[in-house]
Amino acid sequence: MAKVFSSYKVVKAKYPLRYVGSFISVVFILILLESVFFNSKWEWSVFRLWFFDPAVIRGLYLTLKLTFSAMFLSFFLGGILAMMRLSTSWLVRGVAWAYIWLFRSVPLLVVLIVLYNFSYLYERIAIAVPFTEVVFASYKTVNALDQFTTALIGLAIVQSAYTAEIIRGGILSVDKGQFEAAAALGLSWWHKTYRIIFPQAIRGILPALVNECISLSKGTSIVYVLAMPELFYTVQMVYNRNQQIIPMLMVAAVWYAIITSVFSIVQYFIEAKLARNQKKQHKMIKYLFFWRKSTH
Repeated sequence: MAKVFSSYKVVKAKYPLRYVGSFISVVFILILLESVFFNSKWEWSVFRLWFFDPAVIRGLYLTLKLTFSAMFLSFFLGGILAMMRLSTSWLVRGVAWAYIWLFRSVPLLVVLIVLYNFSYLYERIAIAVPFTEVVFASYKTVNALDQFTTALIGLAIVQSAYTAEIIRGGILSVDKGQFEAAAALGLSWWHKTYRIIFPQAIRGILPALVNECISLSKGTSIVYVLAMPELFYTVQMVYNRNQQIIPMLMVAAVWYAIITSVFSIVQYFIEAKLARNQKKQHKMIKYLFFWRKSTH
């Protein structure tokens, strides 16, 4: 049999259209780069002048602060909502479903404007016993909700609705046998979720969560309606003064691209680490299986 196969000559498959497609792609990329970087109307000198300007850097810092604060708050609220959606109580599930439905239906811009005008709807915010006159603390709404707090709450409550569904979907993707095994071991709800379910669900949750973080980092640009000096609003104020619209927009675009690239790099390393951990677990399971088989 070996002699029969050795008489055949192995010929490498040829795909000429691949070379044609590669050539067209390279030409297209070169044309695009030439049209962007060698076109004086893009005004790259203005871009270089403003890219590291202190005003832009302050706006970038505020954008990052708002992004990470809203991200962690939305993770916390989204985790609670996901657990509520998986509750055995129809009332708890209904409340979580209504919250998610509401804030996935209403545009973020509307939520921000309503929160910004919250002092018109409710003059004071109080910590009190409901339906009684017992009040522990009371604050003027206009003092409690400044620009940053308003933007943070608006971003967090809208983002948490999407985060909750991502976490819930990841948990539901875990094999039901894992839930049954955890129940058979008599583990508490917390230990079952933290030690067995969540480590298996995280690989399905992570890519979608990183995408939501990227979306959130760019979504912070919408808080310009609150006249908050984050990155996009700062750039907007500059080009309203110097009328250099395109180069100033490119300043914001490049900074947003850097932020999203960092998120993508973090995602890559986390996924690589999770893949290595999964391989170690598979090797350990195989080792235990063969060890038990050899002892018997």
